[in-house]
Amino acid sequence: MEHGHRDGAGRKRDGTEAPGAAVAAAVVEEAEDVETAAGPARVRWHRARRPRLVLALGHGAGGGTGARDLAALARSLPADGVTVALVEQPWRVAGKKVAPAPKTLDIGWRDIRPALARPGLPVVAGGRSAGARVACRTARELGAAAVLALAFPLHPPGRPERSRAEELLGTGVPTLVVQGGNDSFGRPEEFPGGAYELVEVPFADHAFAVPKRSGRTEEETVTMITEAVGGWLRRLGE
Repeated sequence: MEHGHRDGAGRKRDGTEAPGAAVAAAVVEEAEDVETAAGPARVRWHRARRPRLVLALGHGAGGGTGARDLAALARSLPADGVTVALVEQPWRVAGKKVAPAPKTLDIGWRDIRPALARPGLPVVAGGRSAGARVACRTARELGAAAVLALAFPLHPPGRPERSRAEELLGTGVPTLVVQGGNDSFGRPEEFPGGAYELVEVPFADHAFAVPKRSGRTEEETVTMITEAVGGWLRRLGE
């Protein structure tokens, strides 16, 4: 395989302060409604004081922008010069429980792009699960600087023959996959070789939850994700 594969185990906080406490002063939060052809979307901005790029993150088909990984990145990255835009797709804003077809998700994402580009900074497209697929599918078209794929659904659970690897391999830009070691939508060892990086989150499922028997805490898991993503984003500028 050509992609990098790291587990990042053993890195954790010393517990001297609550997660996010040190970065709170660096974040300016605000919400913006954006009209799209699929209906009104919502962008929740977590702005860095001195931003160098925008990381836009879409949610999955089964949840919203409050997912543990998305929320953790929005808390932590602004202190490192990354403005995080959590994008709520129109179907979620409308209060619907079922996500529309991928084509409709792509339409909403395309129409949000001008708002994401307004700060005049490079935009890294990303998301979790279905949101990661949207970012991958539209990266070339929308001129994304890079793609962050959190919990990429390589295939439906129990259906490895229905691979979505083509979407991941077709981004055409630097791409990072952060994948749970026990993700039923595709474990790290199932991913094909390609020009992307992959970080494994040990014991984690599709939602990055870890069982108690693993000996790992949610805080350790979330910290691993934020540190892996933060380091990758810094390397993009080198």
